[in-house]
Amino acid sequence: MKTLKFAPHLVPLVLSGEKTSTWRLFDDKDLRVGDELSFVNKENDEEFAKVLITTVCEKRLDDVTAEDEVREGHEQYVSAEERLQTFRGYYGDRVTPDTMVKMLQFKIL
Repeated sequence: MKTLKFAPHLVPLVLSGEKTSTWRLFDDKDLRVGDELSFVNKENDEEFAKVLITTVCEKRLDDVTAEDEVREGHEQYVSAEERLQTFRGYYGDRVTPDTMVKMLQFKIL
């Protein structure tokens, strides 16, 4: 089973149903609709949910809109610059406005 790691502050948002989407860059797992995933707390490597990917959408990071954030059940950013800096914090300086983001919607199994 494919595994995705989450920062600890996101775990309760997923479990409550407030967060129903995750955005991933540089997808090395070939994530697709229908994949069952194990979600893991990155701090302690403990699984906190099993999910099913229901929708996948890809676009350039700079083309993501505030409407995408709301519709996708994802945390919102004040600006495109904040979004870029947040993803650089996760993935490093190789993230640019042209980097493709894979937006995954999921449901807890």
